[in-house]
Amino acid sequence: MDAQPQRLARRRSRSARPIHASANPSADRAPAAPPAQEVLPPRPRRPTGHVFRLERVRGSSWWAKYRLPDGTQVKRKIGPVWEGRGRPPTGFFTKRLAEAWLRDTLDDVYRAWSSGRAGLSTRDRRPGATLGAPGSLGVTFAQAAAEFLRFSAEERECKPSTLRAYRNMIDVYLIPAFGSMDLQDVTVQEIERWRSQLRSVRGGGPLSNKSKNHLLVLLHGIFRRAVKLHGLEANPVDSVDRYRVRSSGDIQVFSPEEIWSLVGAAASETDAAIFLTAAFTGLRRGELLGLRWRDVDYAGATIRVRASYAAGYLTTPKSGKVRSVPMAPDVASALETLRAREQFTGEDDFVFSGQAGIPLDGDALSKRYEDALQRAGLRRLRFHDLRHTFGTRMIAKADIRRVQEWMGHADIQTTMKYLHYAPHSEDAQLVAQAFGTGRTEGDPPRLT
Repeated sequence: MDAQPQRLARRRSRSARPIHASANPSADRAPAAPPAQEVLPPRPRRPTGHVFRLERVRGSSWWAKYRLPDGTQVKRKIGPVWEGRGRPPTGFFTKRLAEAWLRDTLDDVYRAWSSGRAGLSTRDRRPGATLGAPGSLGVTFAQAAAEFLRFSAEERECKPSTLRAYRNMIDVYLIPAFGSMDLQDVTVQEIERWRSQLRSVRGGGPLSNKSKNHLLVLLHGIFRRAVKLHGLEANPVDSVDRYRVRSSGDIQVFSPEEIWSLVGAAASETDAAIFLTAAFTGLRRGELLGLRWRDVDYAGATIRVRASYAAGYLTTPKSGKVRSVPMAPDVASALETLRAREQFTGEDDFVFSGQAGIPLDGDALSKRYEDALQRAGLRRLRFHDLRHTFGTRMIAKADIRRVQEWMGHADIQTTMKYLHYAPHSEDAQLVAQAFGTGRTEGDPPRLT
């Protein structure tokens, strides 16, 4: 056989060999690509920011402005500026404390973003937002109330005493009733049922109509904020009627003799000066505690009301405006005696200060005032009635506009409640003339 035919035969033999299928079908496929490595999300950028001081009518305060890792800019109020000497009271900030607050806040933000707890959209990261059930807003009443308090503090800049009152009413009366409920589930019927069962947490008796109305006003404010922020369709409190409140207009006040008895029963020289100044100037308790020595003008015989101190915060007076009040000689003498103390007599020091140089605690002062009433054997009138005493005495001597200015009333209607204390001796003669029948003076009345 030739070599050429032999080579062709060998090729046919090789091509005729059987093909055996593999037991593993995937073995016949192309080798799989190596598994892709898990791609981790990049770590968020560290947030940055700065603090700045803002001057406003109600006083200076520290603010922070910082940027979140997604670029969202945040502006928040830190707290009022402390300009006094020594360690600032609770709630006040020096620049160093404000910067420390910002550092802690930025660290918290970074940790939250790094752990994935800040993965919601910017809108859903608003205070109190959660993912709710289908058809719900995903916001509970407790979260809406917390947002209302934040809004009141940071944007409306309500006074600390107002915020404390809000927080107390929310914690005591609103959260136990509606706290865990979705906003949409708080209906008019639920509110009506709740207010019909309101009881005082102190004595267990029913709340007054005035107190119930205060709660309704607060509840309305919380839902009004929720309508704007969370998309709630309507405010359910709009359909709830307020209770009728009747006021007799009667005011309980002290006589001059009772004022001096109270001053004599004071536990200290400082308390005696406070009680006397309150009755003779009409200053509110917070305004008395916020008084500095530079506000006392001996030459001009006036006291300038520039600030108010309550709940550890120094703010502006209730009206938001500075005013001047006449200083009687007795008050000037009492304050001169008080300034003879060994310390805290500088122009920026508080007139009625404690051992640390900060204003006295208002609640403790009220307690000592009640003890002084008891020692003097006087009626249990409120500390605020010292202010009413000033108003009722001065309306008899000055015109209503001056009394309004001295007392710092924003509305003259508030001052008008003192008008019935103003003497009008000529009015009796007018009545006599209107009913005159020709009788001469001195004739006995004809009763038969």
